[in-house]
Amino acid sequence: MASSVSEDDHRRGATRALLRGGMVAGPFYLAVGLAQALVRDGFDFSRHPLSVLANGPGGWIQTANFAIVGLMVVGAAIGMGRVLGRGSRAMTWLLGAYGVAMLAAAIFPADPVDGFPPGTAEGFPTSISTTGLLHFVAGALAFACLALSGLATAWTTWRRRMPALALLSLFTGLSVLLGFFGGMVLPVGILGIWFAVVVGWIWLAVLSLRLKRMA
Repeated sequence: MASSVSEDDHRRGATRALLRGGMVAGPFYLAVGLAQALVRDGFDFSRHPLSVLANGPGGWIQTANFAIVGLMVVGAAIGMGRVLGRGSRAMTWLLGAYGVAMLAAAIFPADPVDGFPPGTAEGFPTSISTTGLLHFVAGALAFACLALSGLATAWTTWRRRMPALALLSLFTGLSVLLGFFGGMVLPVGILGIWFAVVVGWIWLAVLSLRLKRMA
């Protein structure tokens, strides 16, 4: 009996630890990325996504940033599944896929673009490398999975009578879709991607915190 209680306590502690990873993943990613963006020559917030920081001297920092945060997201998805049970499979699998896509983005870095790193031609290149193409595909899949996870979470939390989380999740899913994919066709440029990134990380932190309290 005592052994069973100990195992349950251990499992709850592990679940909370996984969800803490979800709470800090976004702030960690943004802090590391913004710190690099502020000190590296040639980076322009109005023209460049954080992913291009994987190029040039010190690029390994952003690569590690992608990998570490991707693992945090996968861990958070596992923790959420433990708290919410089988009815949460869609949201947790999609969130886990978002984390895996971030790991893929770490393996396949983006191409240099629009003057970054210094020495790169201004404007967008006329060709793309294989790794650059795979990074773009990984990024598109990541944002798609993040948006769909938000929408699936809205449904899951609404059924569990958690209306505040449901509304936040619905807003997040639609915002990520509009920010990333709408930014490709609307005249908002890189601002759409920044919007999708920030909203997505805030949502993950809030959701992780709420479920950690339930664990």
